[in-house]
Amino acid sequence: MASWSDFAAAEPMLAAGIRALLQQYGPGMGYLATIRPDGGPRVHPVSPVFTDDGLYCFIVDSPKRRDLDRDGRYALHSYPPEDNDDEACLTGHATPVHDPLTVTRLAGALHASPDVDWRLYELTIETAMLRHHGPAGALPLAASPFVPAYAQTWRAPSKLRPTLAVAS
Repeated sequence: MASWSDFAAAEPMLAAGIRALLQQYGPGMGYLATIRPDGGPRVHPVSPVFTDDGLYCFIVDSPKRRDLDRDGRYALHSYPPEDNDDEACLTGHATPVHDPLTVTRLAGALHASPDVDWRLYELTIETAMLRHHGPAGALPLAASPFVPAYAQTWRAPSKLRPTLAVAS
């Protein structure tokens, strides 16, 4: 896994495109997928927070937060733009932030209410994808001329990804 800042340093154009889609309406907005206890997906809207140091998300007490505490794997997908079907997706691991300076700084900057039971998570990046569908969108039924979709992808170098132990 890589921090947002490590990913952005390795792939600045891809990171800028993903960030632009996740912040297209001003503050960060996206769909966060987590893994329910039965293994199924759970998807909810969230407001990811970009800083120079990382990518963060405040999560209130909820089934989604319990999912992350049990199994930190996540997928974060952008909202669809109004004028095209471009999309961005990140996958990785969400980890609770325990550093009081980071929590206090971000909570203050974003006016996170102390009256709400929230927890700050850092979202590390394993994979990143930005897909451009062109002016006709994802379903070019009447497009002329047809412009094929293309995707930019990135995967954290293996030295940054955890290895899975296989039981024999």
